[in-house]
Amino acid sequence: MKKVHKKFFNCDVICSYFLHSLVLLFAASEFEMDGDYLIGGLFDIHHVSGTPYRDRPETITCSSQRLILSSYRRFQLMRFSVAEINNSTSLLPNVTLGYKIFDHCSDTQNFPGIFNLISVNDFIQPWDESRKNLSKVTAVVGTYTSTETLTVAPLFMMNLIPMVSYGAASSVFSRKQNFPSFLRTVHPNKDVIEVVFNILKQFSWRWVSFLYSDGDYGKDGLDLFMDKIKDTDICLAYTKGLTENTDYPQTLKQLEIQRVGVIIVFAPEWTAEALIKAAIKENITNKVWIAGDAWSLHKQLPKEEGIRNIGTVLGVAEPVLTIPGFSDFIYFSKAESQQENANQGKFCNQNCDCSNVTADDIINADPSFNFPVYSAVYAIAHALHTALQCGDGRCSPDITVDPYMVLTALKKSNFSLLNHRVQFDDNGDPNFGSYSIVFWNHSGDAEEVGFYSFHSSFQFNINSTKIQWHANGEVPKSICSKECNEGSAKKQEGIHKCCFSCTVCPNGTYVNITEDPYDCIDCKDTEWSEAGSTSCNLRLVEYVPFTDIGAVVIMVGTWIFIGLIIAVSVLFAINYNTPVVKSAGGPICFLILVCLSLSDISVFFYFGEPTTASCILRFLPFLMFYTVCLACFVVRSFQIVCIFKIAAKFPNLLSWWTKYNGQWLIITVAFITQAITLTIGYSIAPSKPFNDTMSYSKSIILGCDFNFEGIAASLVLLLSLCCLCFIFSYMGKDLPKNYNEAKAITFCLLLLIFTWIILATASILYHGKHIHTFTALAILSSLYSFLLWYFLPKCYIIIFQPHKNTQQHFQGLIQNYTKTVSQ
Repeated sequence: MKKVHKKFFNCDVICSYFLHSLVLLFAASEFEMDGDYLIGGLFDIHHVSGTPYRDRPETITCSSQRLILSSYRRFQLMRFSVAEINNSTSLLPNVTLGYKIFDHCSDTQNFPGIFNLISVNDFIQPWDESRKNLSKVTAVVGTYTSTETLTVAPLFMMNLIPMVSYGAASSVFSRKQNFPSFLRTVHPNKDVIEVVFNILKQFSWRWVSFLYSDGDYGKDGLDLFMDKIKDTDICLAYTKGLTENTDYPQTLKQLEIQRVGVIIVFAPEWTAEALIKAAIKENITNKVWIAGDAWSLHKQLPKEEGIRNIGTVLGVAEPVLTIPGFSDFIYFSKAESQQENANQGKFCNQNCDCSNVTADDIINADPSFNFPVYSAVYAIAHALHTALQCGDGRCSPDITVDPYMVLTALKKSNFSLLNHRVQFDDNGDPNFGSYSIVFWNHSGDAEEVGFYSFHSSFQFNINSTKIQWHANGEVPKSICSKECNEGSAKKQEGIHKCCFSCTVCPNGTYVNITEDPYDCIDCKDTEWSEAGSTSCNLRLVEYVPFTDIGAVVIMVGTWIFIGLIIAVSVLFAINYNTPVVKSAGGPICFLILVCLSLSDISVFFYFGEPTTASCILRFLPFLMFYTVCLACFVVRSFQIVCIFKIAAKFPNLLSWWTKYNGQWLIITVAFITQAITLTIGYSIAPSKPFNDTMSYSKSIILGCDFNFEGIAASLVLLLSLCCLCFIFSYMGKDLPKNYNEAKAITFCLLLLIFTWIILATASILYHGKHIHTFTALAILSSLYSFLLWYFLPKCYIIIFQPHKNTQQHFQGLIQNYTKTVSQ
């Protein structure tokens, strides 16, 4: 505590000239008035345009700097508010308010005025727990800028002296842990940024620039704006912090280079003045300027020569409220001030030197932040009214009011003022008010064209018909790149997402500009799209139904095949002991016929919507039983060749074949081997339904996923039997005609091979649903080849040439063959 006390006294020594010598108070001064309770005031009546180099701490004489007429008006409004409250019989009855106001023209060179407000008998005792050593100041109104407030606010926070700002809008002041006794009657920057954002959305302006004062107020606005547009289609093309040393021509040149059509200026009025005047001088044209609430109601700039050339100026402003009696007060006050002794001594920066300012100048000055000043003074008065337990025309005389008591009451403020309900939220921010949207018309006035309400269901509205746009009466555009045509995706160029080229989305993709305009989205497997689409269409699901004409024909052919098999079986059974049946294979014939009839089961499973069972049964019966058929033909071919050619050379082989029934052994081994390979194959890679989405973009072909690895061994076995059958049948090509089964078998095999070559070629060239019909047809054709070219010729002999179905006829053929061979 002693170290802090000492620190302040070092500063006190530096400013001793002001704290000890210039402490006289004069009733005639505009800056001071006695009262039962004292309110401090900090107004930047004058503005320091630069911070000169100092080799030692030194205060500044504000009256020697540039006069800010709008601030002087706010200063007079505080005086008026106090006078109005003192004349009130309902608010603070029999209690008078006094004030001590300082011209706070610099954030670093005005500490003597601050120390004067918080000092007690010219001494500063921070965190003094003794109530008798508290400052006479009950609360403070001010300051105007965020930077000034950040500098001085901690000094008032020490003893929880309420500080009600009418202009400091930076977000940092909403942090109560850092600024526990700070409140404000001006809306924080986030509210202004919200209105600006809505204006940009209203007119679809996406390519904007943000120029800001290089201080706490401007930087906070920039941060809030960047956060606001982060996930939107608005891009920040250019930003620049503006100071007294800014090279405005270079800044404006950058705006031209970036082709920015909308410029947001988030800065106090003196900075905005310099920028706009530079824009006029540099002949910057056809821009939309969006003014923050600090300069949107500027009185001189809208009338500046050449202002129309720069484009259209829109602004966000607090609604202009007429404060009854203020004009009369100004006329009366200026009349009195002319009688004031100019040589009267005052505390530093309590002198305006405004003798050349008329009452009309003040009344016609920029009215920005007037109601925040007015409501700040009234909020303090109402809080004091509550702390003093005023009521029934009197206030309690026995209560000693401390600043923290006023602070507690301030936070609970709830009163009506000029039809506004004045309240504060938990952060000390105003819970009342609205914003006007203004347009600088050709008459040089800020005309209201819209509004933004914070506490209404209908929050935002702009009547754009009132705005006289510079672009031939049409709403100007501000974009980096023209919007892409429908069905095209944006391809970002550079760091800004608003700058892009356009790419037509290819087949099978689409672009959804509401979700992601920068990417072509793949359609689902069940959907399709053409190039340049904005949505996908459902694919047509295709498969061969049982009612398809091709399916009907094949199934009818299958039933005919089964009927023929039955007929041949009956005919062979009746003529079982005849030479033709015996030469065809005898009992093996019936096994072949049965297996052929069982093989055609596969045909029926190629139609209808595929299932796991139907996919398995498409090939399983055919592979299983057709293997037996081929094994039978291999055995039959071998037997014929063995009897006529091999037996003479290898008699033991024929004896072994006959003794051990070699034909049945081979057939059984082939059947068991195929059964095992199919079982293993389907276990490793089972056939299952498959949706072909690659062959056709607009349809899905339902089929079965045949894994070649799963049936490879089965196909190898089948192919091996075909080769053996072909070899044995070729060896017996010159045998007797009735015993020459080899030629028939060879022809059947050639038909079989030809059929599957055609199917393989069709499968390569065509991938539609009818490939399943072709496959079923190939299976049926494979079955018909043996039936038609092996069995039907024998049936023809049995029925129409019975004389050839005799033992004598066959023996004659054998004898002729023997003679031919012996010769």
